[in-house]
Amino acid sequence: MCGITGWVSFHSDARTQAPVIEAMTAALAPRGPDASGVWLGGHAAIGHRRLAVIDIAGGVQPMTDHPDSPATVLSYSGEVYNHHELRCELRKLGHDFRTRSDTEVVLRAYAEWGEGLADHLDGMFAFAVWDEREQRLLLVRDRLGVKPLFWSAVDGGLAFASEPKALFAHPEIRPRVDADGLREAYSLLFNTGPTVWSGVREVEPGGLLVLDRDGIREHRYWQLRAHAHVDDRDATVERVRSLVSTAARGQLEADVPLCSLLSGGIDSTVLTALLADELRRREGPDSRVRSYAVDYSDQAERFTGDVLRTGHDTPYAVEAGAFIGTDHSTVVLDPLALLDPEHRRAVVVARDSPIGVGDMDTSLYLLFGEIRRHSTVAVSGEAADEVFGGYPWFHNPKALSTRTFPWLLVTGDEAAMPLNPELDLCIGEFRDDTYRDALAAVPHLDGESPAEHRQREMQHLSLTRWLRQLLHRKDRLSMAQGLEVRVPYCDHRLVEYAFAAPWALKSFDGREKSLLRAAGNHLAPESVLHRPKNHYPATHHPDYNRGLQNMARDALATAHVRALADETRIKPCLDTPPERLEWGHRLRLERVVDLALWLEHYQPELAL
Repeated sequence: MCGITGWVSFHSDARTQAPVIEAMTAALAPRGPDASGVWLGGHAAIGHRRLAVIDIAGGVQPMTDHPDSPATVLSYSGEVYNHHELRCELRKLGHDFRTRSDTEVVLRAYAEWGEGLADHLDGMFAFAVWDEREQRLLLVRDRLGVKPLFWSAVDGGLAFASEPKALFAHPEIRPRVDADGLREAYSLLFNTGPTVWSGVREVEPGGLLVLDRDGIREHRYWQLRAHAHVDDRDATVERVRSLVSTAARGQLEADVPLCSLLSGGIDSTVLTALLADELRRREGPDSRVRSYAVDYSDQAERFTGDVLRTGHDTPYAVEAGAFIGTDHSTVVLDPLALLDPEHRRAVVVARDSPIGVGDMDTSLYLLFGEIRRHSTVAVSGEAADEVFGGYPWFHNPKALSTRTFPWLLVTGDEAAMPLNPELDLCIGEFRDDTYRDALAAVPHLDGESPAEHRQREMQHLSLTRWLRQLLHRKDRLSMAQGLEVRVPYCDHRLVEYAFAAPWALKSFDGREKSLLRAAGNHLAPESVLHRPKNHYPATHHPDYNRGLQNMARDALATAHVRALADETRIKPCLDTPPERLEWGHRLRLERVVDLALWLEHYQPELAL
């Protein structure tokens, strides 16, 4: 894992601008605490911050094909899990290797296949290749968008970075927000491409961008497609078992300590069990994988259910750890520590955005900080709900019949900070237009029943939109602590297979995630296998609510926040007794606080 940045300009000599690329690279220091490097050419500047995971000594970046007179320069972030197989293939094609890093495999793959290299890579990655001979920049992002990659135009070319903050270190790119950016941020539709920042865009998941003297072109090398599913139930369960096992076991490789995030749900329990089995196979029967869960000091006494949570995680996580045989730890947080302005500011800066989930972001950031004391790599269960149909909206008749993004029925406007009506952002119309465009992108099979047609829409929306913001959250908060998080359920072969399976198979036992439950039935205790879906935990301490209300009042005292927020709709949340503050209204206050911190830190130009 790492941070990448740089720029190409055909109108200037990059060799005279070393301080700029050094500043851009330094902005990504938390993503790569182990090393820093830059490369300067006539029209290109490439920077890299390294979190060393594989081949500690050999994987130094930016990496060049020839040390003395490079024709190709690579700045790479991520993990290519099939790098051993590709190395063997490339050796047979005549390529020599100086290191055992996956970074060099990507470099040699470009030499062999050019822009087509992405089709050969299995993993999570975002990288930039500067081809000195062709005077061409190639930006590539992994299929599901696990690793971030942003870009913005500069005179004569473009700049790129793992995070927007590095772009803002370039003298031509300033933090600027317009009405389109506010719509993107607060509509909760999770478009990929445009961002909250004016002029800053994302490379699409499964996409690549090429810049040369003829200009910029973008295209997708991968996207979800609808295929006929021919396997019966037993064959489907067995295939899912094989795909999940292959993905999990293939992501165990690391030259640094690795652990698992074990929440006590089926997703993380199945992964942790597979990792533990593989570790024992490789290192002996006494080997134990580390596992971590998070809790709050008052949670056992104060837990109350809400629209996202049905039970307390910790007992299930402890039981799962004992069943699997992990070295399990529960990181217990003080709810009041989540009010610390420095922690919250760190989260907002990590995300480069005012849109987060408040205490759940801060607690995840603190959890990752504790884990990083012992481990450099963690494995997490993101995407299982999207892949296997775990969310309530897959099973709720109201969600299935409502013509909008399904998560809005759960979160809705209650969880989105209301914006000042004088801004006239027309978010309702924007949502309707975006929803029509999103449905138009869903692939279908001829002869699908209306019910199957709708479920395919729901899964596509979940995989291409809802999942993206979860992956952003996990990447940005983990990398802010110098921790790499791997997500085996995002393996594209698993995603493709499950997407093709009909809904009757995905829900054959009348519940969510039927295929995963059947495939992992020997890997988890019965209590975990049959536990309802539970989201990431939130604190229920009334003193936290009281402190949050005070912070939101202070935020609304600033002119810029008042210019953007609708005070009349926020005030009832401030006046509610802390012990009665509902989840949605609390999240509204969280976003007011985050908005104030974001404005204070970035001081963006507001072009409204």
